[in-house]
Amino acid sequence: MVEVDHRTTLLDLLRENLGLTGSKKGCDHGQCGACTVLLEGRRVNSCLMLAVAQEGYEIVTVEGLAAAAGPDGDLHPLQRAFLDRDAFQCGYCTPGQLCSAVGMLEEAKAGQPSVVTDMEQPTDAPVQLTPAEIRERLSGNLCRCGAYSNIVNAVQDVIA
Repeated sequence: MVEVDHRTTLLDLLRENLGLTGSKKGCDHGQCGACTVLLEGRRVNSCLMLAVAQEGYEIVTVEGLAAAAGPDGDLHPLQRAFLDRDAFQCGYCTPGQLCSAVGMLEEAKAGQPSVVTDMEQPTDAPVQLTPAEIRERLSGNLCRCGAYSNIVNAVQDVIA
């Protein structure tokens, strides 16, 4: 257990108290997605979450994605695809992009629609992740370098 001030954000707890510096502080207003982590499997902007309110919940950062892939130290399939597709330039947004993409894959598998999901699709069926669907679902994660096309391609490689 970690003791923190009740005003500490989850992002600051991760970075400053736990040394998990993968999640980045971009805008500190929940607008850029650089701080995205998985909270109980759902993607959240950790800069908007108070750390004390997350006690007892499972939190996965980009550092934990490889651990979730297996005990042998392999990268998560999305991490490997990002490397293979050169889906980053400066890399600042990459941890948030990766966590968001992992959450997005689970949302689509669960049949959760987005704004661009075909409304004819059954609500209990997995959503087909077309390039438009991927772009819409990842639209909360900004990349100042403009690596979007390679990010979409990397996600498509994983779902193929």
